[in-house]
Amino acid sequence: MPTDDAAPADAPATADTDVSSLGYEDARDQLVDIVARLESGQVGLEESMTLWQRAEALAAHCTQWLDRAEERIAASED
Repeated sequence: MPTDDAAPADAPATADTDVSSLGYEDARDQLVDIVARLESGQVGLEESMTLWQRAEALAAHCTQWLDRAEERIAASED
């Protein structure tokens, strides 16, 4: 689970970037881009599988960010 609220300023958000180092917005943006590429039908099977795996990791990472934010909100309400 991420330990900071944002990715390091010097960490570019590219398809090769380790998912765990991404901030929420960068991970979400990459996920949106991958979904668009997959939906376009313009990528081959092998690339589709690679993109799908990255999308799964990005979706899980975004979920972790959102769960953590929800926990922080709930804790601040107590």
